[in-house]
Amino acid sequence: MIRIEVPGEPVPQGRPRFSGRGGFVRSYDPPKSREYKKKVAAAVKEQYHDEPINYAVHVQLSIYRPIQKSLSKKEREMRLLGFHRPVVKGDIDNYFKAVTDACTGLLWVDDAQIVSTKTNKYYSEDPHVEMLVMPADLDLEEK
Repeated sequence: MIRIEVPGEPVPQGRPRFSGRGGFVRSYDPPKSREYKKKVAAAVKEQYHDEPINYAVHVQLSIYRPIQKSLSKKEREMRLLGFHRPVVKGDIDNYFKAVTDACTGLLWVDDAQIVSTKTNKYYSEDPHVEMLVMPADLDLEEK
């Protein structure tokens, strides 16, 4: 099993931007998404030193978002204990896409190798992302 932690506030994948020059249209990541993917890639390079894996994988992602400052003590406690979970933007699939796209070529050869997933959003005083990667046949929840 491979465990990667990406420190800092998670950033969901933004909608692609388009520009045209000389009759050609190109798409590119929004700046916030591009910078976050660089941060994820740096964390992977720091924590994973083998060749990219080349088999089917299960990816488990835990997204820890910051808690807003202007909350009651009770609400803050409920969020820290996991009783109240983030239902605000960004969408969970966009967080997943930002993290997994950044891992392509570093952790796995192609993100098409991801055949099963589990993703959760939580609140934390220490915003970050935790990723567990394991061979798909070791996904114990499936069996």
